[in-house]
Amino acid sequence: MSGTFPDDEWLETFKTKLNQDERYGEIASKWEGDFIFDIEPDNQFHQRRRLYLDLWHGKCREAYSLDEDNTTEAKFTLAGSYTNFFQVLQGNIDPMQAMITRKLRVKGSMAYMMRNIPVVLDFVRCAREVTG
Repeated sequence: MSGTFPDDEWLETFKTKLNQDERYGEIASKWEGDFIFDIEPDNQFHQRRRLYLDLWHGKCREAYSLDEDNTTEAKFTLAGSYTNFFQVLQGNIDPMQAMITRKLRVKGSMAYMMRNIPVVLDFVRCAREVTG
């Protein structure tokens, strides 16, 4: 494990994991869509962080932090408090349940995500494995 969620070292480790994980590559082979994780400050983490991931056919083509002035848009934005993101990454909250209950709010096609639940779940598995 390298870095601490959600720092740049963690993000680079996650990108590498996605690109090297054969299972993810197979499950996500038809996925087409980039993501922004909008991590809102709370009592555990006091700054806003926005992470961009370009996911395409089982690979992560790019992954980087967005500064406050960056207006990049993505097919999907997942927004929520640091604590809620971290609870998903620790396995304490099911990722689909977090989206359905709006602990993590989805901007983008929820129907597309629901049709691709195995991809979403394996993406989270990879994130959990680099989070520790």
